[in-house]
Amino acid sequence: MNVHDRTVTGDDEGTRDRLLDTAERLFAEKGFGGASVREITAEAGCNVAAVNYHFGSKENLYREVFRRRLVSLRDLRTARLREVLGAPGRPSLERVLEVFTGSFLEPLLDEGHGRLLMKLWAREMLEPRLPRELFEREMLRPVQEALLEALLRAEPGLAPSDARMAVFSLVAQLVHVVHRLRFEDRDTLPADLERLTAHIVRFTAGGIRALAGECGS
Repeated sequence: MNVHDRTVTGDDEGTRDRLLDTAERLFAEKGFGGASVREITAEAGCNVAAVNYHFGSKENLYREVFRRRLVSLRDLRTARLREVLGAPGRPSLERVLEVFTGSFLEPLLDEGHGRLLMKLWAREMLEPRLPRELFEREMLRPVQEALLEALLRAEPGLAPSDARMAVFSLVAQLVHVVHRLRFEDRDTLPADLERLTAHIVRFTAGGIRALAGECGS
């Protein structure tokens, strides 16, 4: 029987969630190879066969750990952008950039899930196991398209090709901030982060308006 074809009960869902939460923590601490199925199931309070029953394999469990977080981040970012676009009138460029920057960084500042997620991604970068299309399908493409739409709405004179490059530039700046988060003192971080994100918004808005001006000249 295919694991995706069976009826899921409340007990099944609870076990599945415990496996995901436990696996996420252990994969972040030890990496894919260091966290055994036996250890994951023991800490999740279920038998060894539960991984195959719910996910089919340890590899699929690893992918689902990431997919769950990618979907959560994607939904947060696209929902925030939809709120901006749904407001009356044309959104300001700064507002679009502020909202996206906040939705990008806020989850990573959470003391629990934020730290865990960064450790998990660091492990994946060192020992990549995820298929490239998973990240593109679940996160990259939907978020980029939502941000692209918002930028073009806020700055109609911007060429779509320039808007795409602006998206890449903004995300690259934010990824750099995320890397800094791994090494900063969390007690002094909020004020520093506020100044840094304000600079990113001003810098990006200025670059976008310059590009839009070139298109209109």
